[in-house]
Amino acid sequence: MKFWIWTIIIALIIIVFIVNLFEKKKPRLYTFAFTEYPLMKPIRIATKGKGVFALIKIWILGVRYWEIAKDFEYVLNGNKYVIPEGFKFDGASIPKLFHPFASPVGVLLIPGLVHDYAYKYGTLLRQNKKDTIGVLSQKKADEIFRDINISVNDFYLMNYLAYWSLRLGGFLAWNKHRKVNAKIK
Repeated sequence: MKFWIWTIIIALIIIVFIVNLFEKKKPRLYTFAFTEYPLMKPIRIATKGKGVFALIKIWILGVRYWEIAKDFEYVLNGNKYVIPEGFKFDGASIPKLFHPFASPVGVLLIPGLVHDYAYKYGTLLRQNKKDTIGVLSQKKADEIFRDINISVNDFYLMNYLAYWSLRLGGFLAWNKHRKVNAKIK
């Protein structure tokens, strides 16, 4: 490899180390725990019978959706919550261009699942499936995403990049879901 490539790699390693060193000391708004990874099944990407331009669009812009096959239970700030079986989501909503660097079903999967649920319904469902956390703002949903990321993977630099990406561009998805106004079944 060329000298400049090694320079960039070493600089990134140093930046990640410094960010992780200082961020570990900051208190978090939300604590998070889970015992079992979510059981998910892939949803088929419909390509049969599509025209060539539709296929190219799917290839370039399409994402895989997943369905929760068994209730996913977790604890947030000491309270038990659930994402019910049948919920469909796309993992962490990362633009396809960035998938080589951050997979939607990689280390951001669980925070992405909880966040997608919060964005879709504007709340989180308690374990009894009757009560909710109450109405969430977009900012609160994004903060929950950030703190779950930190609890799950400790990769502060990536977590903050994902968090600030949401703060800058998440309003598009948030507003789309508010217009649909989906209700928990």
